[in-house]
Amino acid sequence: MSFNKGPSFGLSAEIRNKIAQKYDIQKEEELRLWIEELTGASIGPDFQKGLKSGVILCNLINHLAPGSVKKINQSTLNWHQLENLTNFSKATTQYGLKPHDIFEANDLFENGNMTQVQTTLLALASMAKTLGCHSRVDIGVKYADKQERMFDEKMMKAGQCVIGLQMGTNKCASQAGMNAYGTRRHLYDPKVQIQPPMDNTTISLQMGTNKGASQAGMTAPGTRRAIYDQKLCTDKCDNSTMSLQMGYSQGANQSGQNFGLGRQIYDAK
Repeated sequence: MSFNKGPSFGLSAEIRNKIAQKYDIQKEEELRLWIEELTGASIGPDFQKGLKSGVILCNLINHLAPGSVKKINQSTLNWHQLENLTNFSKATTQYGLKPHDIFEANDLFENGNMTQVQTTLLALASMAKTLGCHSRVDIGVKYADKQERMFDEKMMKAGQCVIGLQMGTNKCASQAGMNAYGTRRHLYDPKVQIQPPMDNTTISLQMGTNKGASQAGMTAPGTRRAIYDQKLCTDKCDNSTMSLQMGYSQGANQSGQNFGLGRQIYDAK
């Protein structure tokens, strides 16, 4: 189909072409048959010119909702036809159509946006089918009925105890609540009240086992190891004993010797 308005350029032309491409010729034929069946009037070969005056559209809405348009202008004057289109738009709003589904008068009168006109008529056919108006032409879709629920305060509070499926399911095995492998797990939890706490002398297997050889507590080779530790309460050696960690004194060595230098015979310190 083609628009009768002046030429457009640039972005306006691109937008206009996209809108025109959305126009469905098959839907136009279905709407033609549906309107002619309900109104008994012939639209003619040109869909836009047949509906331009607004007379057929006003008769259509009066058939669906009697008394919607009080006065239908039969005059061919422009402002009379625009008044018919305006009255039709107001009547469709009262019939239940959404404001974004309704076309403007100039969209049809000036052939500015027939795609929007087609959208309005399809929405009107769907609303008519929803409200129980049937015809031989199967056009439009029936809107779903509202399923409203009213809950009292007691039921709303009870619903707070129900875990929604959005939080996950607890009906099958999962890893929910598990910690990373190797991390400490508390054997006693006061909140859950499971198993009384064990004595402090028992080493939990979560800490590791002491039944086999391991390198736990070992330091790097060559580093100093304290013989006495106040925290561990280990045995304390006497000060006269030289630890092997400090070196070996049972054999000949050059420790403390200087070569070619003077040796002090007397040291006041």
